[in-house]
Amino acid sequence: MNRDAMGLIVKRDDGSEIVNYDNPAFPSYIYDGWGKPRVTWEKVPHFHEDIELIAVKEGNMSYSVNGREIRLDPGDTIMVNSNQIHFSIYPEDVRYVICVVHPSVLMSSVAVEMQYVRPIIENPDLPYLKFRGLNEYARDVFQLMLKMPDIRHDAFQITMHFFRLWEYIRKQASHYLPDAEEGTADPRMQLFKSMMNYISSSYTGNVSLAEIAASANISKSLCNSLFNQYVGESPISYLMHLRCRKVAEYLRSSSKSLTEIAAMTGFNGVSYMSETFRKSFDCSPREYRKQWAGQN
Repeated sequence: MNRDAMGLIVKRDDGSEIVNYDNPAFPSYIYDGWGKPRVTWEKVPHFHEDIELIAVKEGNMSYSVNGREIRLDPGDTIMVNSNQIHFSIYPEDVRYVICVVHPSVLMSSVAVEMQYVRPIIENPDLPYLKFRGLNEYARDVFQLMLKMPDIRHDAFQITMHFFRLWEYIRKQASHYLPDAEEGTADPRMQLFKSMMNYISSSYTGNVSLAEIAASANISKSLCNSLFNQYVGESPISYLMHLRCRKVAEYLRSSSKSLTEIAAMTGFNGVSYMSETFRKSFDCSPREYRKQWAGQN
């Protein structure tokens, strides 16, 4: 694992996340983690080819997948399918196990890939699966997830456990029918991904609504509509939240002055940066830096 990238969302040119794998030679990231309101990795929309599973141990949280919010209680597990736009939401302190594994781990042969893997990861009507409560597989999936942190550095054991998890995913998916509210995948998702990537690569400069919309060759009204659909906020609000997260990252990882950080994150001065940052993190940049220093 690249410790310099812990807690950060690092992206490729197409906007997809570069997952910070535990071992560069094996595509998995497993963590016995925690979250609470306003941590920097909350509400960070992203997507990746990897399968992402979250099992909630304590507290309540939600996952937004393609604009739909799914509540998760202790004992629940969610599988987010490949290339879906998703992010976590923490209304309170929560403990969970997260397991992110590239589907190539399952592709032991062309037959397995074509018959048992691609029909799921390429299914537009299957953005996620939730295992909870009386679901016949929920307990078994949850127990498997709890074992994952203990084997996070053992590629062979991870492979075996992921195949077992995938078998439950396959069984659940085999009788999965999207309800009327969910519908099928929105063909405009790629437009949103393009705009999300444009903001990620341009946030340090002056970015306007017109420029964001132009990056996907759509109107400003459709741009606003897509951001509200997928992340529940306007494009400019999304931009400001991204800048604030970058500010938080610099405050945690560097000794740069607030003036330097403001210039590096696209804010026009320390005063405006501090005012905007407080709205996102409920404290000033200086207070945030002191709080983080006190945890180390």
